[in-house]
Amino acid sequence: MSSTVTIRNVQVILTQPGKSRLVIVKISTSEPGLYGIGCATFTQRIHAVQAAIEKHLKPFLIGRDVDRIEEIWQMSMVHGYWRNGPVLNNAISGVDQALWDIKGKRAGMPVYQLLGGKSREAAAVYVHADGRDPQEVEENARRFMEQGYQFIRVQMGGYGGKKIGRAKPDNAPDGNYFDPRAYSRHMIKMIEHVRAQLGDEIELVHDIHERLHPIDAVQFAKDVEPFKLFFLEDALAPEDIGWFQRIRQQSATPLAMGELFNNPHEWQRLISERLIDFIRMHISQIGGITPARNAAIFANMFGIRTAWHGPSDTSPVGHAANLHLDLWAPNFGVQEWYCPPEIDYEMFPGLPQVRDGYLYPNELPGLGIDIDEKLAAQYPCEDIVEQWTQTRLPDGSPVRP
Repeated sequence: MSSTVTIRNVQVILTQPGKSRLVIVKISTSEPGLYGIGCATFTQRIHAVQAAIEKHLKPFLIGRDVDRIEEIWQMSMVHGYWRNGPVLNNAISGVDQALWDIKGKRAGMPVYQLLGGKSREAAAVYVHADGRDPQEVEENARRFMEQGYQFIRVQMGGYGGKKIGRAKPDNAPDGNYFDPRAYSRHMIKMIEHVRAQLGDEIELVHDIHERLHPIDAVQFAKDVEPFKLFFLEDALAPEDIGWFQRIRQQSATPLAMGELFNNPHEWQRLISERLIDFIRMHISQIGGITPARNAAIFANMFGIRTAWHGPSDTSPVGHAANLHLDLWAPNFGVQEWYCPPEIDYEMFPGLPQVRDGYLYPNELPGLGIDIDEKLAAQYPCEDIVEQWTQTRLPDGSPVRP
């Protein structure tokens, strides 16, 4: 009688308890009651990920041994021949995370134990303080400080600001307009104000969100240097990573990069040449826990720390996966945290919680998180045309969001 546990079903669960559309994968096994869940959330293209899983990965996976995570990941990546794209990577991630969840449940251990055990008891997190002006940013940051947070990302008017400050051309199309030059001027003044008011002990982060021309990003990193950021996030777009060497030559501002990365070639050179200080890939975007573990080990060899992407369009399951990597990785830096609403805790029992600025595990086997499918079904995904990704310069030119 075989003791092999195999994949019996692969289910895609779409739900939207907040602004972000979430994609959850549930893998059921030949062992009654044993299943795992994983995050496959590509919130702007949920149906494409769903189709990739249901029409392509599911037929490929049925009947396979759940223990062979590495083999399944490797074969899933090459089975479609073309690889390393966001749709396929997210689909593979949902499967990969669910298999790690199953393996932890079979072993009776949290996933971080399977990775090598804890390097720390909890993960320090950073949160997002926005505002319409420097004073409001300061006020919102102080509220987080009162809750015990020591790492705060400070932004003003959203990413890139929301007022372009000058007239648009006649007949300019609708879109999310911003002025990169005005953004640079206003953000430096805001960061200067917040640092002066909050003092040197609080750790500040700022996200350019790849919205500057490369040479302006070099200047921004130099201008912000006196304010001692913990790191400057996404100073450049993936297409412009060759410019990191220029920033490095001219500024000691710590740099974090990676949320749009899909392919290892995008981060390998940045790490091996020590051109950044933190890797912050979106775990589902690169294919799950398996490649993230490898990236963290590689980064550790060069003294680069982790700061995985953790916005609201990472599902609660994805946040649980982030935490297991955070607890294990010897080169952990900080973890982005989205401050979940109560509905997320109801829909995803076991979602980790923060105390005094630290995110703690619950010590349950696997990823330690589940999904209430009945409640999830009460929050169907809305099909809309995204507005914030329709970004434009003051003259109406389309640019990266």
